[in-house]
Amino acid sequence: MSLMISVSGIRGVVGESLTPKNLNAFAMSFAAWILRRNHEKKARIVIGRDTRPTGKAISDLVSNTMVLCGCDVIDLGVATTPTVEIAVVAEQADGGLIITASHNPVAWNALKMLNHLGEFLNAEEVDELLDIAEKEQFVTARWDSIGAISHKNEYDNYHIEKVLQLPCIDPASIARERFKVLVDCVEGAGSSIVPRLCERLGIESVVQVACGGTGLFPRNPEPIEENLSGTIAALQKSGCDFALIVDPDVDRLALLCEDGTLFGEEYTLVACADFYLKHKLGPVANNLSSSRALRDIANQYGVACYSAKVGEANVSAVMKEKAVVIGGEGNGGVILPELHYGRDALVGIALIVQAFTLWRNENNRGTLSQFRHQFPDYFMSKQKIVLDKADRESLDNIFDDIAFHYHTAEVNRLDGMKLDFSDSWVHLRPSNTEPVVRIYAEAPSKAQAEALASELKGEIETRGSGTEKHE
Repeated sequence: MSLMISVSGIRGVVGESLTPKNLNAFAMSFAAWILRRNHEKKARIVIGRDTRPTGKAISDLVSNTMVLCGCDVIDLGVATTPTVEIAVVAEQADGGLIITASHNPVAWNALKMLNHLGEFLNAEEVDELLDIAEKEQFVTARWDSIGAISHKNEYDNYHIEKVLQLPCIDPASIARERFKVLVDCVEGAGSSIVPRLCERLGIESVVQVACGGTGLFPRNPEPIEENLSGTIAALQKSGCDFALIVDPDVDRLALLCEDGTLFGEEYTLVACADFYLKHKLGPVANNLSSSRALRDIANQYGVACYSAKVGEANVSAVMKEKAVVIGGEGNGGVILPELHYGRDALVGIALIVQAFTLWRNENNRGTLSQFRHQFPDYFMSKQKIVLDKADRESLDNIFDDIAFHYHTAEVNRLDGMKLDFSDSWVHLRPSNTEPVVRIYAEAPSKAQAEALASELKGEIETRGSGTEKHE
């Protein structure tokens, strides 16, 4: 399996595509890129990691490489992705590195690269870094000008305080609800910080599941329905009011209702936006693979809804350009510029618990499943197809053929291809993190969404196998 390179960083399977050689090369390239922008002065880099068993070794390797390139390193140890993003700004650092493969299985790891704003590199900046790597334009320090490593562990508390200081968050009102909440951190970087945030928010009882921080994920770590049967069973046994579930680096949030049904990761952002727009009115944004429900909410408030290419850096860029007040992605990622321009499950938890609290006060202490039903109902099917190298290289031609076949649809080629129909849509795009094409479809019913996604999956398979075009 090849190394995946995108605005999400570089990632691969440790010992296969992700090796000490390419980790070192990309760490040196990142150091050179930072130093070039810093006019060759000594730079400061914040580094954090999730709990994967390979994380400490990779962090040590990368940190020492950065030091030998002449950079000072501030090592946060185990830290969530949004915590590292916030720390870069707080430390007035020149960049950041996060050792995490996010929702990928435990065999994977990655380097996520941040600029001085604590934001992911954009496509142009990634190209600059890749050019440095290809030409090996590395910068190394003399023996008497190497950097140093310092360790800081206060940023979990700093992050929590920043969330609690948001004017729309009122822990006292949450405390009056006396919530009992299950928290599943899949043994990832949220294992300590998420339960602590819940307690500080005023949640009376926190039942912890997979919060030991071992990094040995007890299930597939992506917080989607097919991976959550054990969490659902634990929720039903616990008698909790709802469950909060995060991925290993805590930039995605999913919820389970009291009856074990999924709130829907697409609706994390929808519910947060609906609540936040009551406090600060303005445009919203998501990506092309996200639910139409956010657009419906925007229409209710009379504000614009913008869509970007998939990827946090792409969504953040649109949010800045359009002065968006809240945005994110349909995978449970919430971006609140009032705090920072990064997907942040901690912010998502605070907003959605506060939103539910407000709704309960106005609706006779209703349940989370009832709260969910106040939002527009759409159903989504998320599938994927693995293609060989030849088929991946001919995707543009495959998409052209499909667009020709579905000529009645509105076609958007900003990011892969999206086909918009009157009451449904389907988005086909090559993944930034895996050698697959993702197929997202949304329709008024689950059966319709699954049928549409399966239909388009079949169209790709047919054309990828050399079937006659333009049939």
